Amino acid sequence: MATPFIAGVAVAATALAGRYGIQAWQAFKARPPRPRIKKFYDGGFQPTMTKREAALILGIRENVAAEKVKEAHRKVMVANHPDAGGSHFLASKINEAKDMMLGKTKSSGSAF
Repeated sequence: MATPFIAGVAVAATALAGRYGIQAWQAFKARPPRPRIKKFYDGGFQPTMTKREAALILGIRENVAAEKVKEAHRKVMVANHPDAGGSHFLASKINEAKDMMLGKTKSSGSAF
């Protein structure tokens, strides 16, 4: 007498689990695509800074307006300022990148 009841409960539980699995799979397929995470530049610094390297440091394109360069410099500098626990070396490279992008380059390169 109990065996058919247990078999019925097992069949019902399997059907509900299958239904839940199908709904979860459809929701998974219908979700919006995740944006790709921006990769960071893998290499170190070059001996003399180029415009390409300066743009990579500031996170902007090579041909942008001076406003965008200053805005990007401010954002990067806030995150890496020596007074806020950042590195003096990185701060000098960030400043050098800003100068390179604005056309105020020195031929000597970084202070470090």
